[in-house]
Amino acid sequence: MQELDVIRARIGRCETGKAVATGAGKLLAQYIFHAVGPIYRDGAHGEPEQLASCYRKCLAMAAERGLRTIAFPAISAGIYGYPVDEAASIAIREICEFLGRPSPIEDVSMVLYGDPTYRIFENALSRILENGLNRQLSA
Repeated sequence: MQELDVIRARIGRCETGKAVATGAGKLLAQYIFHAVGPIYRDGAHGEPEQLASCYRKCLAMAAERGLRTIAFPAISAGIYGYPVDEAASIAIREICEFLGRPSPIEDVSMVLYGDPTYRIFENALSRILENGLNRQLSA
């Protein structure tokens, strides 16, 4: 948390849709990417783009650091109230789009709470794979 204090002193607050990186402390990871997801109001106040930006920023920061793996929670789908099905579609779309480009990242994991959430994310991935990534991205 001291690293976050230093970052806050330097940049102030981290805006919604952005992320900052710190060391991982005693965790079995090199970095923690702290993404600020949107608080869901009704989906008409920029929340989809802000949520997508969280995933894009974290993936870009991981690639810049030469990381091969990254794990995500369902950003904003908890206390921030983002509907899980919409959050899953955005997360999976952004991850698949990123993995379609050259980068050192080989493995992206979603760390999800409970079977219902897992099934929603699994269905989002299935829809993208069944419909083809390009058609899904243009929708």
